[in-house]
Amino acid sequence: MNNALVVEKLKARFGEKTVEFHEFRGELTVVVPKETIVDVCQLLKEDAELQFDLLADLCGIDMYTPAKRFGVIYNLYSLKNKHRIRIKTFVEEEDTRLASVTKVWGTADWHERETYDMFGIVFEGHPDLRRVYMPEEFEYHPLRKDFPLMGIPGSLPLPKK
Repeated sequence: MNNALVVEKLKARFGEKTVEFHEFRGELTVVVPKETIVDVCQLLKEDAELQFDLLADLCGIDMYTPAKRFGVIYNLYSLKNKHRIRIKTFVEEEDTRLASVTKVWGTADWHERETYDMFGIVFEGHPDLRRVYMPEEFEYHPLRKDFPLMGIPGSLPLPKK
């Protein structure tokens, strides 16, 4: 399988204007609108020729720009074809909601929880969206670029010596 097949299938289903493609050193990155992320992922997994059956990783990014502030990157792998691709989608700072892909890949559960905890991106339809590392009452998201490097004094109760 090659990247051209993936591009062809996505263009046929979603059109050229709704999907961007970037290839660098043989690796394909596909940028899709947040409204289509679940449909794109289902096509990539369920298509008989593509079969991207493994969600290897899902992570958040903070671009720290007014447009496209936060993003989510999905690294997919096809065991049958031994091929990888990267899917990106972006959410606005004012509305960090994005549909969950846990119904497509069960492994998205933990990755989405971690991204929610660290970046504050809310995955709608997630079966158990709660914090992984930080306490539930912690109101900040430590991997956002505007979070102070030394933390926020008094935001977490620390044990006494």
